[in-house]
Amino acid sequence: MLPDKLGEITDWLSDGARSAPTPSGMMAECCERLVAAGLPLYRVGVFIRTLHPEIFGRNFIWRPDTGVVMTSVDFDIQSAPEFLASPLALVFLEGIEVRSRLDEPSSKSFPFFDDMRAEGVTDYIALPLTFVDNMLHASSWTTKQPGGFTDEQIAALKTVLPTLARLIEVIGMRRITMTLLDTYVGNRAGGRILGGQIRRGHTETMRAAIWLSDLRGFTALSDRLPPESVVEILNHYFDCQVPAILKHGGEVLKFMGDGLLAVFPIAEDDADRSTVCSHALEAAREASAAVEALRWSDRVAGTEERFRFGLALHVGKVLYGNIGGGNRLDFTCIGPAVNLAARLEKIAGNLQRTIVASEAFAGAIEADWTALGEFPIAGFAKAERVYGLADESGSRISPSS
Repeated sequence: MLPDKLGEITDWLSDGARSAPTPSGMMAECCERLVAAGLPLYRVGVFIRTLHPEIFGRNFIWRPDTGVVMTSVDFDIQSAPEFLASPLALVFLEGIEVRSRLDEPSSKSFPFFDDMRAEGVTDYIALPLTFVDNMLHASSWTTKQPGGFTDEQIAALKTVLPTLARLIEVIGMRRITMTLLDTYVGNRAGGRILGGQIRRGHTETMRAAIWLSDLRGFTALSDRLPPESVVEILNHYFDCQVPAILKHGGEVLKFMGDGLLAVFPIAEDDADRSTVCSHALEAAREASAAVEALRWSDRVAGTEERFRFGLALHVGKVLYGNIGGGNRLDFTCIGPAVNLAARLEKIAGNLQRTIVASEAFAGAIEADWTALGEFPIAGFAKAERVYGLADESGSRISPSS
């Protein structure tokens, strides 16, 4: 071992590993520096729990020939037999280190070591990574060195580990912050909040295609069902819309009971207006088809119900930013264009249409539109011409009704 090199690695980690700006890059450079310092590493793994609605944690696996490979695991991993029979389970559940030379009989108790022996590994040690909140994470270190790690090498590894854990925690917390902001306010808004746009009244004007949808008959449905069933229904219903919106470049801003507000940002010079509106319409068609295929079975009444929803598409300027009272703020969009979209969604229900569009939206793209008439809009001086899709039937009620 080279003590000076070991000190340099600790200093490099303490300073934030600035030469490696990504988590994978930091992990790769750290392992390469440790090898250069005299640690005969073959495979290194770092396993970090996270806060994510779908992901339990992430794995970073380094090998000298492949670099770092990152994967994620879902919450099912906690009960997976391969995890429960692994040495990492002991680290996560009991916070203890696990050391095993792979030529010893005791190593036979872990099936994972069979794969490691096949690769020529001679020694394995798993060590806990303890964050400041005492949450346990894990690391594993292997070598192909004949006879395994020496005592000096293990001591060197344990010297570096606390500093490595602190840096991993900082990187992980930043990633969790970004994930939570993305989950609860959306990617665009989350980026602005993390960038410092957190003061009340800090807003900007944005051009966007606006999506406002609503589940038909939700009030009656929620009145006769237990709350747990209502939540389950809403989750399935929103699953029909959110992936389509995100896939086509939109951002979900808000869930309002059974309502959903989303925007598809347009460039300031309006050059991509037609393209963005086309993407929004394609997302609308996909969401409509998904909701159409959705069924809910009422086990009590012995019936099966279809879901119906209404969606209004509009395009215009919105005010986008922080609105609220005191230190409780909401990052959202407001403005006449959003209000008009909300009024159009109600008209969609009256016309028994799934998708309706304003004249501004319908005029932005070529589609098989059919004019549904002009309708007075509450709060607006001018009536709005409303369009629907020709392949969708609906009620042809009078605009004045």
